[in-house]
Amino acid sequence: TEASSNSDSSATVETMEDNPDGGCHIYRYGYYRAGISIVEGILEVNIIQMTSIQMTESQAENSLVDFVVTCQGSLPTDVCTAVSDPTCQVSQGVVCDPIAITDQCLLTIRRAFDEPGTYCINITLGDDTSQALASALISVNGGES
Repeated sequence: TEASSNSDSSATVETMEDNPDGGCHIYRYGYYRAGISIVEGILEVNIIQMTSIQMTESQAENSLVDFVVTCQGSLPTDVCTAVSDPTCQVSQGVVCDPIAITDQCLLTIRRAFDEPGTYCINITLGDDTSQALASALISVNGGES
């Protein structure tokens, strides 16, 4: 099937042909216009501090750790924390939260750990157009890390 169009001063021709695999290919010849938007995106994420939160013995069922994170580039809208085994191969869970950063990229992320041990932590900051990742190995010893 062939169709031609004169929507502007240049001619556009469209052809369709059947394919042996049952599909259909469409070929379009002519001039087309598109807009491209370039966005900066999140360029870099850094974990600059990890702090164990001291709790009373009655609260000691989970160990809490605060991660202070900075980033460069555009401001993120969400953060995900993936906890894995020390080899960073076996995932033990992922937690994602929306965030609202208005001025500079500096945030504190608090995560709970069920039991003492060594963990691989991947913190991902993202927005609508980009993601950036930082990783760390952390040792959690009951109320201390």
